[in-house]
Amino acid sequence: MVQENRTASEKGQEFKEQQLRENMKKIKYKLLVMSGKGGVGKSTLAVNLAYGLFVRGFRVGILDADLHGPSIPAMLGLEDSQLKVKDGKIEPFQAAEGFKVISTGCDKGKKDTAIIWRGPMKMGVIQQLLGDVNWGELDFLLVDSPPGTGDEPLSIAQLIPDINGVVIVTTPQEIALLDSRKSVNFANQLGIPIAGIIENMSGFVCPNCGTSSNLFSYGGGERAAEELNVPFLGRIPLDPEVVKGGDDGYPLLKDQDSGQTREIVWGIVKQVISFVEGKK
Repeated sequence: MVQENRTASEKGQEFKEQQLRENMKKIKYKLLVMSGKGGVGKSTLAVNLAYGLFVRGFRVGILDADLHGPSIPAMLGLEDSQLKVKDGKIEPFQAAEGFKVISTGCDKGKKDTAIIWRGPMKMGVIQQLLGDVNWGELDFLLVDSPPGTGDEPLSIAQLIPDINGVVIVTTPQEIALLDSRKSVNFANQLGIPIAGIIENMSGFVCPNCGTSSNLFSYGGGERAAEELNVPFLGRIPLDPEVVKGGDDGYPLLKDQDSGQTREIVWGIVKQVISFVEGKK
């Protein structure tokens, strides 16, 4: 008879993995939102997707996995909130918009503190945010990943092997083709279905006359989607209302007067729903 001789550390890790599996079983769809580089509006899109899905009647949570630069709390007015633990579980915040949020940026008094962590520590934190948080029953969990294909998105893919899809956010320049290719190859290598590419900051909408000008070229994201044979979800212009919403702590979709840009984002929300439901 083989004598089982596991250390306390091994038993603890096994318990954490079990907790994570139990948590993920309660979530119907898991989506990763990523980009090949920073500054493309990925977190803004993640927040608006979360709000759009919630308004459509789904139970939604959003995990801000950008450990070094969490911006979700500021976009939802939660940066002065304090993490709380109840019955051994971390309680997610309830955004005013109605969905659940968790982020390392929700830590009152420490929002300006630099986080200096190496890869293994990052994976441990992400595992905790997935497994130790009281997410409850959800229809959608959106994971806002930091830019690139490094430790955080790799950890997420390893910890959630049944991710239902990845949404890739890029910009219109030709260089977007290179960044998008990296993100698409990352998803393909890990067997993650690709919901599609969003071309953000595609033209500038004048706040006075409403006309659009192509400040950052045009069509790079759409051409990348065509070349890489993945869905193209839509083209979102640079719109002052998007910036205002992010600074003031509310999603663009919440603004009834945001016009054409709002309708484009709603169209993307509908396509994401169709994608995951079509994969059932």
